[in-house]
Amino acid sequence: MAILAIALVAVYQSQSQSIAMASDSRFLTTASLLAQGRMALLDAAAPGSVKAERGDFGEDFPDYSWQVTIEDTEVERLKRLVVTVVNARLAKRNEYRLVLYKVLT
Repeated sequence: MAILAIALVAVYQSQSQSIAMASDSRFLTTASLLAQGRMALLDAAAPGSVKAERGDFGEDFPDYSWQVTIEDTEVERLKRLVVTVVNARLAKRNEYRLVLYKVLT
């Protein structure tokens, strides 16, 4: 009976880790695709129309939101664009960032 109990504890712990890893990979896959889509819009936009803003992904991804920040660099006119995607339902490891450098006027 003791051997069975020890084996079941190991199996349940392994199952719990598998569920956590599946949740992490689902978030990373979804967030990276959403961030890449938002970044593609920024990259295609005219340099004068790029601005810091935030929003959500609508009914398709109700738990996800995005934010664009623009930071200065050491090179004049070259800006660091950071797209951050957040899943509000996850308690930890719920943020994904993607960075693009672009010349803005």
